[in-house]
Amino acid sequence: MNDAAAIAELQGLIDAAQRVVVFTGAGISTESGIPDFRSPGGIWKTSAPIRFQDFIASEDARIEAWKRRFALDETLAAATPNRGHRAVANLIASGKAVAVITQNIDGLHQAAGVPDDQVIELHGNTMHASCLTCGQRYELGPIRAKFAADGAAPRCLWCDGHVKTATISFGQSMPTAEMRRAEQATLAADLFIVAGSSLVVYPAAAFPELAKHRGATLAIINREETGLDGIADLVVRRGIGDILGGATGVN
Repeated sequence: MNDAAAIAELQGLIDAAQRVVVFTGAGISTESGIPDFRSPGGIWKTSAPIRFQDFIASEDARIEAWKRRFALDETLAAATPNRGHRAVANLIASGKAVAVITQNIDGLHQAAGVPDDQVIELHGNTMHASCLTCGQRYELGPIRAKFAADGAAPRCLWCDGHVKTATISFGQSMPTAEMRRAEQATLAADLFIVAGSSLVVYPAAAFPELAKHRGATLAIINREETGLDGIADLVVRRGIGDILGGATGVN
């Protein structure tokens, strides 16, 4: 299937749908220059992930986690929403899509104009931090300045708990409220579009399967094959910006 045919077919599915849900993974953000984690050249091929239990137990692990986060500052600061993000925002603004469920932690959907209450971040957000004990939110600027000065992992100013980027690490419980919201959106969808996810990370990857099981049309746009290609109604192995942008009229 060439690009024009794929765009036309996806556009037809969108036009026929009443409640679209978009599920995004790393592939949509790599088009903005943000590296992924699992690919052959991904971050975890050179630096093993720091498990949540290790973050809690070890000051060295906490320091290393913050070093890695601040090493990404330049990349994250330079990243802007691409055509794929703008296409998703267009679907939301038009009322055609009701929610974006994302595995990404970069905040680019919000930067593209999707309201906070319509972005469901299953793996959290790396653009701010929070106390693991009391939940107090922290902006990264002051944390970065103090870390540069003393090299110590940040502690909460209110309860002295450990402060961590507001992301979900290996071994950390998935966020209950976001998982519930994602399930509710999935069950209500009549078209479920996967954009840029390999669908290997569970429980997040169970949502497109649930949508299909409950009768929704399933479209997958991803450069590589996924484990759900066999049950999808449309599979497009092309760039997300080109296909989703073309189907929604976004340049």
